[in-house]
Parts: sequence; structure tokens; C-alpha cells
Amino acid sequence: MKHEWQELTRLAGSQDVTVERVRIDQTGIAIEGEFTLPAMCKLSDDDQLFVAAFVRFHGSIKEMEKLFGISYPTVKTRLNRIADQLNLIDIDPPAPREDILARLEKGEITVEEAEDALRRSHDTHVA
Repeated sequence: MKHEWQELTRLAGSQDVTVERVRIDQTGIAIEGEFTLPAMCKLSDDDQLFVAAFVRFHGSIKEMEKLFGISYPTVKTRLNRIADQLNLIDIDPPAPREDILARLEKGEITVEEAEDALRRSHDTHVA
């Protein structure tokens, strides 16, 4: 049985959806405001199933290969495609300006590396 939010996501396609009222069935409590759906809800049903299986198998690509009957590169490609659709945290955030300059002074990085790191740091803060 499909959940209502899955049907809503199917109808909306790639358009953003704003929920304006949420009610908790057991308590009858309702909250009004503007709520956006989590990025996971915007994935297709197949991609949501793929992510759930990946979590269930603790990130084992070998298990994903067996379950879905696909190759390692196909699993990786699909995970990358799904990750591109989600707003994931930056696992390699740019270093603060002070840290970059301190590393440059210690000779840990080159001038070019420092310039690149400063540029990335600036671009992140401007966006």
C-alpha cells in the first residue's frame, strides 16, 4: 500500500512541495506552518527502497549486489546518483581562513594549495 506522501511526491514530480498543516493521529494535535518534505521523500519509490536496503545491510555493497542482482559499479553509480539528489552534509568542509594561513606558515601546504583552500572557503561562505 502506498503512503499518501508517496502519492503526493509522485504528483509533484520534481517540484518543491510545502506542507502547511500536520496532524498527529493518536493525539489529534495539529501544527500549522510551512514545512518542506525531507529530501528522502522526493526520491522515487525504487530509490527509497534502495537506500533502505543499503542501510539495512549496513552499507555492504556486496549484499546490495546480491539483493538487486547488479554489479559493484552499478551499485556505486546508483548510490552516487541518489546522493546527488539529496542535500548531504559536506564531509570535507573548507578549513577556516586562520587554519589555512597557519598551515601555510608552518610549510604544511604550498601557496597554491592555500590559495585554492581560501577560494573554496570563500565560495562556501558566499553561497
